[in-house]
Amino acid sequence: MVRVLDVAGHAGTAFDGRHLFQLAEDRIQKIDPATGRVLATIPAPGGGGDSGLAWAEGTLWVGQYRGRRIHQIDPATGATLRTIESNRFVTGVTWVDGELWHGTWEAEESDLRRIDPRTGEVLERLDLPSGMGVSGLESDGGDRFFCGGGSSGTVRAVRRPRRDSATGGGSRSPDNAG
Repeated sequence: MVRVLDVAGHAGTAFDGRHLFQLAEDRIQKIDPATGRVLATIPAPGGGGDSGLAWAEGTLWVGQYRGRRIHQIDPATGATLRTIESNRFVTGVTWVDGELWHGTWEAEESDLRRIDPRTGEVLERLDLPSGMGVSGLESDGGDRFFCGGGSSGTVRAVRRPRRDSATGGGSRSPDNAG
């Protein structure tokens, strides 16, 4: 069964276990998923240029596309707690197993990056084939990432490296980016 919540939705959704948080232009809305009622609104740190939303560590993590940043924000006040710089456009953010990952897409090249949430250092990178864009990123909580494909209308599954085989750095091609 599909149910529609009558709220604006752009470029990112997160769930804290009780409420949905939804990017809507230049704001983030806190939503009761049972009723669809907007309970609170805070400003989005990118002022409308935001590109992804994730919940972790009791806070929201917001990608800022052209600003090439990821912001950790207080979900009650919207105050920026930390800003992480990226050297590429940020197209989505997700957390899995205590790891912060983000997608990039620039000049027909995309990758998924595991980064240190304190410093922004790139710890691992999964390069996607040239021409394959990433417009949104989510994890299944296990070994797969799901990536929006921009104007292609395709959602791709990308295998997350196993921790016992990961080197913690470098660049690799994903096992399956189909």
